[in-house]
Amino acid sequence: MIPVGVTVNGAEHVLDPGTTVHTMLSSLGLPDKGIAVAVDGVVFPRARWGEEVGRGWTVDVLTAVQGG
Repeated sequence: MIPVGVTVNGAEHVLDPGTTVHTMLSSLGLPDKGIAVAVDGVVFPRARWGEEVGRGWTVDVLTAVQGG
């Protein structure tokens, strides 16, 4: 099976085929709460995190920051 290459927060990663968004976050040590995920500049809803990561995706993981 061919590995899946993606960019996460500006860094290149190679994932196993069948990796879901949720397992990707876990394997990269990223939190799964208090964050938003965007794929190619579009918000990727939490309800879809069980879907497989696509080859060539650019993923941004954004954390909520409190402020005034």
